Amino acid sequence: MAKTILMPTLTSARNIDTLNASFVHTADLENGAVFQKSNLSTDADKSQVYTVATPATAGNGLKNLWMAFSPEDTITVDANGNQYKIGQLDPRAFTNIADVVFSGFKPEIGDKIKISADGISGDAKAYVVAANGETKLAFADAAIAGLSFKVLETTYFSVPSGTPSQRVTAYLLECVAIA
Repeated sequence: MAKTILMPTLTSARNIDTLNASFVHTADLENGAVFQKSNLSTDADKSQVYTVATPATAGNGLKNLWMAFSPEDTITVDANGNQYKIGQLDPRAFTNIADVVFSGFKPEIGDKIKISADGISGDAKAYVVAANGETKLAFADAAIAGLSFKVLETTYFSVPSGTPSQRVTAYLLECVAIA
């Protein structure tokens, strides 16, 4: 199964360090997954690493969300337990694996991202929003009181795969609401 491709094309997080953080989760998360920044990890080897919570409509659950975005590297573990990152040719073969630190950023109003179609659930509509109990974004008819993106255009990613096509459908999105 292909994984989500994410490209933060123009984001505030490129210039503001506090909009970037390190996270760890008990389950695999694809790039483009959205989540709540939770508590600092209590593991001694994960200093300044936050745990994550799944977005929910209760409280501020769909507001001020963060988005997973790590370089598309595969983590290989040798017989001694040492971990190595090896680059991927096809970014669809990548995921942020459970219990391993990954990077994330906080989208801000006006940010533009490009995300592959498999990173969004539902049929294409004018908006893409955070969904209750889901880390995957969802298409919607309108923005919500929470993380919302307007679809600017349908586009594609070129991937190093000859069959059936090197083009993967994607959407250029602009963040229009975070709270």
